[in-house]
Amino acid sequence: MSYAIDSGAIDSRALDSRALDSRASDIHALDLPAGAPAPDLGRVQHARRRTLFLIALPALAVFPFIRSVWDWQGPVQEVVEDVGFALVLVAVVGRCWCSLYIGGRKMKNLVVRGPFSMVRNPLYFFSFIGAFGMGACSGSVVLATAFFAVTFLVFRGVVRKEEAALLAAFGAPYAAYCERVPRFLPDPRLWHDEGTLEIHPGRVARTLIDALPFILAMPMFELIGALQLDGTLPVLLHLP
Repeated sequence: MSYAIDSGAIDSRALDSRALDSRASDIHALDLPAGAPAPDLGRVQHARRRTLFLIALPALAVFPFIRSVWDWQGPVQEVVEDVGFALVLVAVVGRCWCSLYIGGRKMKNLVVRGPFSMVRNPLYFFSFIGAFGMGACSGSVVLATAFFAVTFLVFRGVVRKEEAALLAAFGAPYAAYCERVPRFLPDPRLWHDEGTLEIHPGRVARTLIDALPFILAMPMFELIGALQLDGTLPVLLHLP
């Protein structure tokens, strides 16, 4: 497991910017100090998956009975769905892009190049985009916003715990990285890239598997819409 995974949520006011000197732009990864134990983030990641699963179960039970207020396959409905599908594609491609930089990294270092040079949590950033897009595939902007809000609240709590472990492991250099690089909103002005990348196909494949909920959103909502249209599923709530 690499520590180029998402992390961020430290209070920037508490950070010491002097920890990174003028050579910061030449840093490819933050290395653990000699003898320092690797941070254990497995429990945090497991808690994140469990929380999302518990939220998804009741949501899946409710979605079949919700429909947008727009005419089925009308212009507004189609535009919202198309935007949602495009955002899902951006999320999937973006997460795979991030995984290319994680590949080959061991538990002893934290990647700060490529997408990780612009934002501390690029995987979460693309997950936010995917969550909104997944909801928009239903044709409802309200549902898309709800998807985004829930995802953001869950991940915001996760990154606080992740960062506490990473800060304890990497110390001042990581604290300075947190001050210099935004938590969730990328800053393209900070872009620094790797000269070469060691790509691990297995990690990219795992990222694609993780993205399956995003990918399956469009056909799922299309099926639900068709079943609602022929009366198989009753519509109990209309959302704009």
